[in-house]
Amino acid sequence: MANSFVFSSESVGEGHPDKVADLISDSVLDACLEQDPQSRVACETMVKSNMVIIAGEITTKAKLNYEQVVRAAIRDVGYVHDDDVFHADRVFINNYLTRQSPDIAQGVDARAAEGKETAEQGAGDQGLMFGYACNETPEMMPTAIMYAHRLGRELTKLRKAGVVGWLRPDAKSQVSIRYENDKPVKVENVVISTQHTKDVTHAAICDFLIEHVVRKVIPAKMLDRNTKYLINPTGRFVVGGPEGDSGVTGRKIIVDTYGGWGRHGGGAFSGKDPSKVDRSAAYMCRWVAKNIVASGLAEICELQVAYAIGYPEPVSIWVDSMGTGKVPDDVIARAVAKVFSFKPANIIKQLDLLRPIYRQTTNYGHFGKADMPWEQINKTKELLAAAK
Repeated sequence: MANSFVFSSESVGEGHPDKVADLISDSVLDACLEQDPQSRVACETMVKSNMVIIAGEITTKAKLNYEQVVRAAIRDVGYVHDDDVFHADRVFINNYLTRQSPDIAQGVDARAAEGKETAEQGAGDQGLMFGYACNETPEMMPTAIMYAHRLGRELTKLRKAGVVGWLRPDAKSQVSIRYENDKPVKVENVVISTQHTKDVTHAAICDFLIEHVVRKVIPAKMLDRNTKYLINPTGRFVVGGPEGDSGVTGRKIIVDTYGGWGRHGGGAFSGKDPSKVDRSAAYMCRWVAKNIVASGLAEICELQVAYAIGYPEPVSIWVDSMGTGKVPDDVIARAVAKVFSFKPANIIKQLDLLRPIYRQTTNYGHFGKADMPWEQINKTKELLAAAK
């Protein structure tokens, strides 16, 4: 990389239309898993104006009131104001959920089937997933995406606490970080756009967000007199959420992962149970990459794993320490193979994924949250022993 460069990442708030859709999908998933941990769920949501559409494939023993689940999710976000076109109690809900295809099910199920090579649980689809970790932040995440998430979390915290009455749910944040010799040294600029009521001035919004959001969450040493603040740069953001734009599950996959700093295989997470390797194997790769960095085997680590539908073993596993490894990458890869199993059934078991934990992942990134199982650095000693 160049000695000096600027890299930017964005985050979006809970009221962003795509995140409303993600939360509804993950709420349906959690509701299924609460009653039936073996549920197969692939729920996608679209929101626009005063309408919600849920569609996809669900096979479960759970007895759900889908309308109740949808309205509760919207209420949690905060679309409950009298002037909200998209309102928790008034949206129209269209349900197009059906059962999972039996052709897919026989590939995923741990049972023999004609044409299936083994009787083990197979991957729910073909595809490739990435995991990434670095030592830039305490969360072992890239700096720009973590700062962008922190801004969004603080904004939501202030809104839900009622600190000011003019904040509304839709919001976006973006942070640009300058790197010198591959190390983050300062924030070049901060962008925040937040939905608001029509009676607040642009100057009041700017003053409040810079003082009570930006300076609260970004370290002072990363800000200087040249840092530029772009607050609601259009000048007005009254119409927001699904009233202003449509939202669809899985459209913020870069926000959900590494902010563009680490690679992404293309598969979305929200609304999918862990038999779908799009989600579970991405979590697995993050867990492995984080343990590699935490063990000191590398300062940066990226993994790729790939699967064939219905087949239990990954078709490839790739490890790249980007020149920061204390031992060669092939040694790290062999250590990973000794310590971890990437079979779909074993991923679910190792990370205890058949639980209703997925609403916690929807907003402000699926990675970097200390209490999630794939964030635990509990395999470092085993990795170090295996790498000898």
